[in-house]
Amino acid sequence: MHEPAIELPRVSRGARLPFARHVASARLDVLLFTGSAAIVAVHAAVDSFFAPEPGTSPEDHLVRGWVSLAMLGLAIVVFPRVRSGARAAIAAALGVLALEGAGLAIADARAVGARAEDWTGFLLFPGGLVLLGLAAVLLWRSRKPGRFRYVRRGTIALATLAAAYVLLLPLGIAILATHRPRAAVRPAELGRTYEDITLRTSDGLDLAAWYVPSLNGAAVISYPTRQGKLPQARMLVRHGYGVLLLDARGYDGSQGDPNLFGWAGEKDIDAAVAWLGARPDVEAGQIGGIGFSVGGEVMLQAAASNQGLRAVVSEGAGSRSVREDVLRGPRGWLALPEAALQTAAVAVMSGTAPPPALDDLVRRIAPRPMFLIHAGRGVDSEELNVDFYRAALAPKTLWLIPEAGHVGGLEARPDEYERRVSGFFDRALLGGE
Repeated sequence: MHEPAIELPRVSRGARLPFARHVASARLDVLLFTGSAAIVAVHAAVDSFFAPEPGTSPEDHLVRGWVSLAMLGLAIVVFPRVRSGARAAIAAALGVLALEGAGLAIADARAVGARAEDWTGFLLFPGGLVLLGLAAVLLWRSRKPGRFRYVRRGTIALATLAAAYVLLLPLGIAILATHRPRAAVRPAELGRTYEDITLRTSDGLDLAAWYVPSLNGAAVISYPTRQGKLPQARMLVRHGYGVLLLDARGYDGSQGDPNLFGWAGEKDIDAAVAWLGARPDVEAGQIGGIGFSVGGEVMLQAAASNQGLRAVVSEGAGSRSVREDVLRGPRGWLALPEAALQTAAVAVMSGTAPPPALDDLVRRIAPRPMFLIHAGRGVDSEELNVDFYRAALAPKTLWLIPEAGHVGGLEARPDEYERRVSGFFDRALLGGE
């Protein structure tokens, strides 16, 4: 007996076409993502290993370089193995970061001319656009019909925004913080003739600075840029002070990697104090410092360990890592996950551990005087100046300027600012009343 033949269903050519198109489309998605991610990987390698910042070496960027390449490799492996929605999220996140990198490269090239890492940074722009376009297409394809489709899509949109805030924003800030574009530095008018000088830090970096010699035997370090606060420098020059305006490491004319949170910046201040201590126009025990924003935070840290810094003014200091953010208590609990990830990302990108919390450091400044200035309309973390003031020992001064913006005290109250700041240095450095 013969068993009846099993007749398999035939798939018509018309039915095969949609499936073939789907396969081809999926392959194209993977190809576009892999190619764009490869562009980002090339830039990461050039930035970390082949064209490091002046004064640094590839060994200084091993953590940043290898972690970046490992994460990109993982994304390439995972991308074809997940659903369209997850693919869209991966492509969108990488696309946003790629466009940020392109923007930083363009800003750097416009200010000081294109450097090696800027050229690969330019390629991030088309790569980022491709990734965002791919994300949009994948989202369109993954939409589902149904009775509650608008509720579902709204929920997904809200979850996406929350994920972007907690995950993507900290990474973006870390990239900006460790890849700050340099700015062109032009000659300035400071009220008296200044010298172009170069300082050498203990870890081997050359820092660019200007120095106006002292007329009264005392000198003040202005940080973190030469050109950022020229009116304050002219104010001190009018009162006879020598003023050393310093570019922080990685900023403008100085060697090194930038860090917008000032990690390791106390070595810059140490170099400035040592240089001023050897000047014939500066008498022993008459060196002070004034720092703005991150410069204020660095000035406080330097004063905690450097006895040669006899008095400090810190304007606009705030949070530089999650260690300060925890001081905000319940006010900042919701932001702690984002702050912790941001701190970790900055540590990886900079290859530097977070510095100690400022509330611990300010206790070590006394008996040298400390003057804290913060703005009522500044950044949120400026409110931490109250915590720093409470933690510090006397002599200490706290001045809130309600109408001022971030580091805008002189602009808000020019006469009072000059009287208070110059009077503070007169008493601390010159023994004035």
